[in-house]
Amino acid sequence: MPKANISAASVETDEQNPTQRLRLRAAWMYYVEEMTQNEIAQKLGVGRVTVVRLLAAARERNEVKITIGDRLAECVEAERLLERRFNIGEAIVVPLSARGADATLPIAAATGAYVSSLARADMRIGVGWGRTLVSSLGFIEERAVDRLSVVSLLGGIIKARKFNPAEFAWRLASLFQAECYLMTAPLLVDSATTRQTLIDRCGLADIFELAKSLDAVLLGAAGTGADQTSHQLKFITNAERASVLKAGAVGDMLFNFFDAHGKLVDHPINERVMSVPLDIIKKVPVRVLAAGGANKVHALAGALKLLKPTVLITDEYTAKDVLKLVVGG
Repeated sequence: MPKANISAASVETDEQNPTQRLRLRAAWMYYVEEMTQNEIAQKLGVGRVTVVRLLAAARERNEVKITIGDRLAECVEAERLLERRFNIGEAIVVPLSARGADATLPIAAATGAYVSSLARADMRIGVGWGRTLVSSLGFIEERAVDRLSVVSLLGGIIKARKFNPAEFAWRLASLFQAECYLMTAPLLVDSATTRQTLIDRCGLADIFELAKSLDAVLLGAAGTGADQTSHQLKFITNAERASVLKAGAVGDMLFNFFDAHGKLVDHPINERVMSVPLDIIKKVPVRVLAAGGANKVHALAGALKLLKPTVLITDEYTAKDVLKLVVGG
């Protein structure tokens, strides 16, 4: 192990890929957290020999420093804190140019890279929707994946829109030449009775059943502000938005509105939404949550408690603010 006075590891490279991330995480755990190579191997899911090679590669690339001088190291620290606080398998925290900068594209880029490495043969991936997820399509490696299925987890097929849930699922499936299953229903219906009727009598039960055998889900989280996609596209009215806020909502996932504790609020909208129930989603082995931005701090904090994701992708300032919010609360 390194001496105790070695305080940090940093990376000075523009390379952004899984191998670089693995090197950086291994170096951080070894030099900063003083974990053993066996402990690092267990945490990263690799062999001890691989850890030795990663550390050697980091030294050869001159990536290991005695002092911290790169903001990427701060991102790694935030990743580790998030993983511990929320029991997340892997947190990916991307740097921003400045606090307040639009986090959409940086998060989308990291999400696209992750999905590219995630997709494999015979896999079933359930997907949500939103601006960040749609933006991630431009960063996904296009390739054929045998017998891959993409399943849209909520309705929305009533008019052609850039951020339509069905449109996102179809475009993602096209990138992998995969099968695509759509929920052919509106996003919201007029009552819980109509919702159940559509499920029972219009062939949607197959989608709900398929969701029980998903290998992974890719979801976003939205806030409740007037600048959120769902409000801008008029999926809900001003009165409905005011009503869910009064009920304690801080955000929504698959258009299910939840409070700061990660509990679904008692509101009629949650009974009218055409989405796969979150109780089913929470049982999926790989649960990827991609969200960030100053307007989503409270939403993300609640979403982490609600979904308990295995993978989180966010930006450095949202990560810091979420951690501060949770510790302060």
